[in-house]
Formats: sequence, structure tokens, C-alpha cells
Amino acid sequence: MLTGIHFLLSYSCNYECDHCFVFSSPRAKGTFTSKQIKTVLDEALTIGTINEIYFEGGEPFLFYPVLLEGIRMAHERGFTVGIVSNAYWAISEEDAILWLRPLKEAGLTHLSVSDDQFHGDDEADRPPLRAVAAARKLGLDTGSICIEAPIMADDPNDTSKGEKVVGGGAILKGRAVEKLADGLPRTDWKGFDTCPYEDFADPQRVHVDAYGHVHICQGVSMGNMWTTPLTRLAKEYSPADHPVSKILLDGGPAELAQRAGFDEKMKFVDACHVCYCARKKLINSFPDVLAPNQVYGIE
Repeated sequence: MLTGIHFLLSYSCNYECDHCFVFSSPRAKGTFTSKQIKTVLDEALTIGTINEIYFEGGEPFLFYPVLLEGIRMAHERGFTVGIVSNAYWAISEEDAILWLRPLKEAGLTHLSVSDDQFHGDDEADRPPLRAVAAARKLGLDTGSICIEAPIMADDPNDTSKGEKVVGGGAILKGRAVEKLADGLPRTDWKGFDTCPYEDFADPQRVHVDAYGHVHICQGVSMGNMWTTPLTRLAKEYSPADHPVSKILLDGGPAELAQRAGFDEKMKFVDACHVCYCARKKLINSFPDVLAPNQVYGIE
């Protein structure tokens, strides 16, 4: 049962982080109009089970007027509203308050800011910290998202053999596969027979983008809501009939890898790594489901 919708307000971003799931960059296209946002929100209201709306990206603050209007419309429809941002706009705490106050007045309830090595330096006075301080002064619920790069780390549960495992918080899909996977320990793909992150049987939240794709996981689309209304997509979604969800539920990323024709000698870091690489190879086999190309780094 769907309870949350996350808008990928735009794929455009002022950063080009190595760990980005959706290959955001200053060159990326695909930005919502206020009219499109209204359509999604009206559909969400009709579904009846949605209670939470988030605006993220890319970087949603790059399109501030549309973001502001989207928050206002979501609040008017009774949703709780949040934003995920890299806080580039928090030049000072005072300026951050100027950015945030209109959003709070429009109905914003939560602000999450990215505060890690992928989003600038580690100085004590940095934009994410200014944004959090400003949000708290305004009475907004707020928090930081800190994603560490994947690293080689000693297994804390195995002191005898000194085995190495992958640590850190970055997920190996999107640009992270190209930028962060090298040098990490790998194993046979056949063992990755379940998805550890997404519930393809009963998704609780989806991401929607300006192209109309309704993402169960970034790059795995439930369908396109510009051709089929979101209410219908949500009502008629059947994991047993969805060509990719069915494969992942039956045999996980390993089943996708087999469908992609991966050699048995190929090795991968984790389940997301296998899944993403298999999906990218199968993209022409499921063009309406493995979409858009933006999420796979394809121009």
C-alpha cells in the first residue's frame, strides 16, 4: 500500500556526486512544471492512502518557485511535506532562514540535508550545518543524511580470520557503480538471490520524475503516469505481472544476472551492484520498465 510519493523535482543538480543513484549533474534534464506537480498531487489524493510527500532530486532548490508552489499545493491537500537538499543555498544562517521561512509558511514540515564527503568539505561552518541550524530556529523538523564511501573494513564479527567486508553507506547503483566499486571485495553473483532494500511485492513509496516514470526503485518503473494515471498504476500494480519485479521476487539480482547472460566467473560487490549492472544490460529488453536512460547514465 502506497503511503509516500517522492518527487524527483529535477535530475539537474549543482553537484555531480560519485554516489548519485540517478546520475544528477548540472547537465541533466527533466524538471517538473507546477502543472505536472498538481496532476501528481491530485492523483495521490485520489489514491487515498498517501500521507507523505517529499521533494528531492537532483537539487530541488535550483527550482525554488516551483518547489515553493509544490509545497503549498501538497500542504493544501493535507499531506505532510519534506525536502531533501544539499543546502548549497545556506551561505549564512541568516540567509538560510530567508530561503526556508517561505517554505515553512507554505507547509514544509521536514528538511533533510546531505552532509558528507560527497557534498563539500568538512569545515565546522559548512552549508548543511547552517541549514540545519536555520531550520531548527524556524521550528522545522530536520536532520542530516551522511553517506560514507564504500570501504574495505575488517569484519567486526570475525576476529580470527581477518576477513574483509564492504563498509560505508553508499549504495552501488547509478554513478557509484562507475566511481566507487573499484578495489572493493567481490563475490559470485549467484549468491545475491534477494533484494535487501526495496519491497517489490508491496511498495510503500515511489519516486516520480518529470518524464512520468513511477519508480519502485530508481530505474525500475511501475509505469508512466503521463500515459496511465497514477491511481490506475497503483491499483493495478501486480508484482507477478511486472516483468522486472517478478524476476527480482523469484530469484533476486542473481536471476536478473542470469537473464542478462552474465558469465559465472563475473563477481560483484553486493546485491545492488549485480542488480544495477544486470538492469543496464537488459535495458533494451524492457525499455518501458527500465527507465529513464538518465538513471543509467545514458545520454
